[in-house]
Amino acid sequence: MRGMCRAPVPEQATHTVRYEWWVTRPIVLVLSTSDTDLIAARSSGAQYRWANPSRLVIDDLQDILTGVDVVVVRILGGYRSWQDGIDVITASGVPAVLVSGEQAADADLMDRSTVPAGIAVQTHLYLAHGGVDNLRQLHAFLSDTVLMTGYGFAPPQPSPSWGVLERPAVECDGPTIAVLYYRAQQLAGNTGYVEALCRAIESAGGRALPVYCASLRTAEPALIEQLSTAEAMVVTVLAAGGAVPAIVTAGGDDDTWNVAHLAALDIPILQGLCLTTPRAAWDANDHGLTPLDVATQVAVPEFDGRIITVPFSFKEIDDEGLISYVPDIERCARVAGIAMRQARLRRVAPPNKRVALMFSAYPTKHARIGNAVGLDTPASAIALLEAMRERGYRVGDVRGLDSGDGDGLLHALIERG
Repeated sequence: MRGMCRAPVPEQATHTVRYEWWVTRPIVLVLSTSDTDLIAARSSGAQYRWANPSRLVIDDLQDILTGVDVVVVRILGGYRSWQDGIDVITASGVPAVLVSGEQAADADLMDRSTVPAGIAVQTHLYLAHGGVDNLRQLHAFLSDTVLMTGYGFAPPQPSPSWGVLERPAVECDGPTIAVLYYRAQQLAGNTGYVEALCRAIESAGGRALPVYCASLRTAEPALIEQLSTAEAMVVTVLAAGGAVPAIVTAGGDDDTWNVAHLAALDIPILQGLCLTTPRAAWDANDHGLTPLDVATQVAVPEFDGRIITVPFSFKEIDDEGLISYVPDIERCARVAGIAMRQARLRRVAPPNKRVALMFSAYPTKHARIGNAVGLDTPASAIALLEAMRERGYRVGDVRGLDSGDGDGLLHALIERG
């Protein structure tokens, strides 16, 4: 039954009171497609079992349910996404609470619960708000309302949509580098990879500013104000644009791809790659990144104008079947170095910067220089050089620049080449 664990029972001789607390409390099984729910359940200290439905074999469900007093299922995609598993659970006789993995409630799932609707609604709120404290109170809530135990519980507590990770700060004169990561990781206490990157930034002479957020598409003004104190930012949150790039209309009225609030920061924004695979799999793969990671952490973030760095964190499954983000210290140093150089570059005046504008030239034919299907590369280059000159960069005497003659620019390159 890989992927399923239960909280350990402490030894009676060492912790008599704690032993009685663990033994007498009901066992609540949490089946969630969100690993941060499971990590928070483990960290809560309550009597939970846990498993991720995406890593479960249906035939193992009956064994997992043995001895369980209440089962909570939180899944993405509704009933049909895990129909066989839900049918086994609801037929088992164990009180079952079925809720959505989204922030919005799923009425169909709740209707299939075998407990009163009010209990399902409240359970969804505990999980939607997330965090160790809410998972601890959820256990007490289900014990009291389903099993009538009378322990007492607190209502669900909303979590802030963003905040700064509390850690000892290192004061220095170097640039401030913000590190932006998901609130879900903060709530689950899965922040080791962020702290490793912050230490690498500090070792490189910078000041680390770790900030968590729920979303970039709905970033609050106060979050943007906090990020504006940085001179560069490493983002591990995925692209801020629309969830379905294919439906976004370039230049149209659709603003789901609008990242103007980030662009307004006017700082380098770098994508720090947190891969969805273990490090060993990445190491053994000749292609490096999986197609999923290439799409979500390279291709789409580039639409947001982010600078792509390197993988510095990997998903590893521990002995209890839970996923954690494990950093690679050498790769953290690499990301930190790129961020520091980008931040320091902002302190260099435009006339003192040396910028290279590179054209593709493959295969090696004159007609292929700067080739881009459907695009006018020479005209784009002229426009870019004009913009740089207006902002104080030393562009020099470039053929075709003043006349807007892209062909003249290309012929000059050919003559020099």
